[in-house]
Amino acid sequence: MNTFTQELRHRGVSIWLDNITRKMLDQGVLQQYIARLSVTGLTSNPSIFEAAIAKTSDYDTAIKNISQSGISDEEVFFSLAIEDIQRAADLFMPVFSQTNGLDGFVSIEVSPRLAYDTENTLKAARDIHQKVDRPNVFIKIPGTPEGLPAIEKAIAAGIPVNVTLLFSAEQYEAAAMAYLRGIEARIANNLNPDVRSVASVFVSRWDKAVADKADPGIANKMGIAVMQKTYHTYKTFLLSERVQRVMNFGVSPQRLLWASTGTKDPNASDILYVKSLVAPFTVNTIPENTLLAFADHGETGELLSDDVALADHIISQYAERSVKYDQLAAQLQAEGAEAFNKSWDNLINSIAEKRKKL
Repeated sequence: MNTFTQELRHRGVSIWLDNITRKMLDQGVLQQYIARLSVTGLTSNPSIFEAAIAKTSDYDTAIKNISQSGISDEEVFFSLAIEDIQRAADLFMPVFSQTNGLDGFVSIEVSPRLAYDTENTLKAARDIHQKVDRPNVFIKIPGTPEGLPAIEKAIAAGIPVNVTLLFSAEQYEAAAMAYLRGIEARIANNLNPDVRSVASVFVSRWDKAVADKADPGIANKMGIAVMQKTYHTYKTFLLSERVQRVMNFGVSPQRLLWASTGTKDPNASDILYVKSLVAPFTVNTIPENTLLAFADHGETGELLSDDVALADHIISQYAERSVKYDQLAAQLQAEGAEAFNKSWDNLINSIAEKRKKL
């Protein structure tokens, strides 16, 4: 067992891998990460599947075998993705059992084309959840304004949800409240209210977005400052009367997840967003290269501060450089949705081309 990743896990941070490929599954790489690097979960997104399916030949045989008249390119993709997700979920089932269903989750996303379509997002979430048929799989739903009602209804329907594309404390809080309303609906209907969920807040894209506004004193500090604000909101949420009430009905509350934790700046530490976001009862979903870097030269440092004044001071310094926090948060969410749309289109188009050739 790697001492660096083990220490991070012991300090209360669940380590999830932000990657999945069929080759990784076939060659036993994921099993090694679970056994040696304390990896306890996994996330996927359209960009990850684009790289795995569209940019390699690893899935060509499978595409040929499942392609038949009347099946859409999107259906072919979900057939491939669901098989990978099921295999990964089975590998994490011992972790899921050992942690009483807190950890050991694998995530698969609804089509990003549905980010602004409430009803079809919910329909897709139900469909994928039924097809995956594993208790330790999250359905990823974007935390856009249109996604929030779908999140609430999915939780109320008993579907575990990974809320994605969150960028600020305010966006996180809106997602957390949607989750909570879904839980409260289950209590009101005398249903088992313990439906698991995480809320994924993206870190590194903040620093990338403001890189041209940063002087050496505040470079690569915006993302962590926003996470400090979000962590404060998270702790306030966990201590609220409404959350403690539902906990008394047997609920394990939604956890906060740090996403986009690969360092974008080549001049910064390659483990910056891992060592700086050490906070108990959180998840860090880590790109594979960053995970291996942390296993090589990791450090955990002090626990993340939830000092809002300190965070606001950093944010105010960027505000003096014309960076508007709320406006940029909305922009990053919209850009994130569009980036996933682009990856999705490339992925589906690539599958269409492969089907023609194969």
